[in-house]
Amino acid sequence: MLILGIETSCDETSCAVVENGRRILSNIIASQVASHSAYGGVVPELASRLHIRNIIPILKQALKEANLHLSQIDAVAVTSGPGLVGSLLVGTELAKAIAWSLEKPLVPVQHIAAHLYSPFLEEKGKPSTSPDFDYPFLGLVVSGGHSSLILAQSPLSYKVIGRTLDDAAGEAFDKVAKFLGLGYPGGPIIDNLSRQGDARYAAFPRPGLRDDNCDLSFSGLKTAVVRFVKDKMKGSVALSETDTKNIAASFQAAVIDTLLQKTERALKETGVSRLAIVGGVACNKGLREEAVKRFPHIALHIPSPILCTDNAAMIAGLAFHLVQSGRFAPLTLNADVNLPIE
Repeated sequence: MLILGIETSCDETSCAVVENGRRILSNIIASQVASHSAYGGVVPELASRLHIRNIIPILKQALKEANLHLSQIDAVAVTSGPGLVGSLLVGTELAKAIAWSLEKPLVPVQHIAAHLYSPFLEEKGKPSTSPDFDYPFLGLVVSGGHSSLILAQSPLSYKVIGRTLDDAAGEAFDKVAKFLGLGYPGGPIIDNLSRQGDARYAAFPRPGLRDDNCDLSFSGLKTAVVRFVKDKMKGSVALSETDTKNIAASFQAAVIDTLLQKTERALKETGVSRLAIVGGVACNKGLREEAVKRFPHIALHIPSPILCTDNAAMIAGLAFHLVQSGRFAPLTLNADVNLPIE
């Protein structure tokens, strides 16, 4: 079965074709980072306009790379939420138009559930990196908009173990980077600087570790960084390059430690022996390396960076299982910015 996936939940425009829920035939992604960097974050109105400009060329490129005509597609899958409403609407309206014109099934996909499916995708021309990875598993979903610990019981069944109470991990990276004048997106910049800094430089807090739950919170950590820097700069003394690297390393260490300690708690609570770390922040080299060190005795899978960012392959892949269970949508499908994971 050939499924066309469309992803426009935030600031990546992506179309992909996936065969039988596994094999990626194409996965084309147009990033908007260069357009949003001047503003220090995603501008929703700009994002939706760029999706409109990019979506048809990206669709054509995805079909060309898959060596397929649109008529050969068996179903059309699209991210219906959560996300930015203007961005989501671009994808859902295109998907509805294609499904209507071809008389093909329309499949709505929940964005976070799609991230949790990414470990099962096989990249074009590459062997599977996780042939034995299976359900149930614990998923640590970390991105600019989401920080959650979710028990994935099957492609169609999920249980939220912990969720963000305020700033998501990726959001905290961006805000700290902006405060330090490092640019956008903050995650990759701080990750690179951290490798040159001393993580013991500042004893930043690990939020919520004393709480008896698996929820995540990074707003207080962000505030602690701001206060530390302001104290450091009393008398208008500018931060040195070394100070900046050390603060970045200390902040990243606190984020990673918090994420992985909460993950360890969730693993004990659920009793599962498999862990997937997914979402844009899963590209973070420090997080990937530390997770391998901390969880040597469980089956750990972190997808390749291209499958951690928002992409349409994960949408099309998960949609295969939704099709098998008859979970289709009418042509009245609308975007849902708060669509919950089921």
